Amino acid sequence: MEDNQVLNHIKALTAQEEKLWGTENITDDDVQKLHQIKLELDQYWDLLNQRRALRDAHKNPDKAAIRDIDTIENYKN
Repeated sequence: MEDNQVLNHIKALTAQEEKLWGTENITDDDVQKLHQIKLELDQYWDLLNQRRALRDAHKNPDKAAIRDIDTIENYKN
């Protein structure tokens, strides 16, 4: 996946998130969807950061991979 594809996916997720926040009455299902979007956004930002780091290190950015959410959440803390 190329950087522009990752960024486009991030933009699409952000649009979904904004749409859900824009609803008048947020349901429990909406809250669950927002949580899932947040997790997926974390994964895709991490993927983009990996790609950039690999490129900066003169390595192949295509070696970057989506990591599981537990790895990302533990990394961020």
